Amino acid sequence: MQLSDIDYHLPEELIAQHPVEPRDSARLLVALDGIEHRRVSDLVDHVGEGDLLVVNETRVLPARLDLRRVSGGRVEVLLLEACDEVDERWEALVRPGRKMRAGEVLVTDDGRPFAEVEGRAAAGDTFVVRIVEGESAVDRRAAIGAVGSVPLPPYITAPLGNRERYQTVYSKREASAAAPTAGLHFTPELMTAIENRGARFAPVELVVGLDTFKPVEEENPLNHRIHTERYSVPESTWAAVGEARRVVAVGTTSCRALESVAATGRLEGRTDLFITPGFQWRVVDVMMTNFHMPRTTLLLMISSFVGDSWRDIYAEAVREKYRFLSFGDAMLLARRGR
Repeated sequence: MQLSDIDYHLPEELIAQHPVEPRDSARLLVALDGIEHRRVSDLVDHVGEGDLLVVNETRVLPARLDLRRVSGGRVEVLLLEACDEVDERWEALVRPGRKMRAGEVLVTDDGRPFAEVEGRAAAGDTFVVRIVEGESAVDRRAAIGAVGSVPLPPYITAPLGNRERYQTVYSKREASAAAPTAGLHFTPELMTAIENRGARFAPVELVVGLDTFKPVEEENPLNHRIHTERYSVPESTWAAVGEARRVVAVGTTSCRALESVAATGRLEGRTDLFITPGFQWRVVDVMMTNFHMPRTTLLLMISSFVGDSWRDIYAEAVREKYRFLSFGDAMLLARRGR
């Protein structure tokens, strides 16, 4: 396999900078049997009795910390995941990090010590930082919330007026460095309408981490090293999966959580499941997802799910000027061969 196999031309003007209002007015490219151009609010026409919609309930942490070194230089710390149960030590991206020394203390604009860099994490491309403000998990979370901002992807350059627009309406525990963006399209009213059609919702949690930000750089993308992410699937959700007529995964993170359980037999833990062409899907029948960046692991997953037709789907979306990426439109895909 070559990197060009998951590459396509994405016109810059199609990268959405703002979410649409209301949430479910986003466009929906339906590719279940042919291609239809609809709205997310029309999802009620495509689900019904016996369908199970699985959503990732993770909530985005205000994980981008704008700090500085004692010497005065600016430092951006992006918290990826807590390394302990009390939210004291975190795996993080630190920029600039090339000259960052173990033991260096980073301070807020008013000179208050906030975090200590303990050193590089085992993977080598991230750091372990210790939050030094606050004496308990609750204190540290409050301090992070006061200093931090929503970590929008770098391709979104417009300011976000309302933090809640980068959260799903059903989000629960603050844990992720990025939103499960397919879920951003749902409103309470749409969810009620879907349930009135006889479909059900069930939650999972997958903590979105580093691979959301990391493009594939290997010439053979199958050689890409994927980072692990923490997931949890409630017993009730897994039981509902077994009873469903169709499992409709809302987002690639929901897919990864469900297929990780099928692959390992464990309802929670850490997953390094790398879904690429040739993967044997065991759970997910239909996927709702946004349009993804070229040369990413997410596009490898889409290629695995629908086969080579992903190129036709994306080409149609470009022709029809769909809005791409995190604040963009969505598509509804049927698994190839189902």
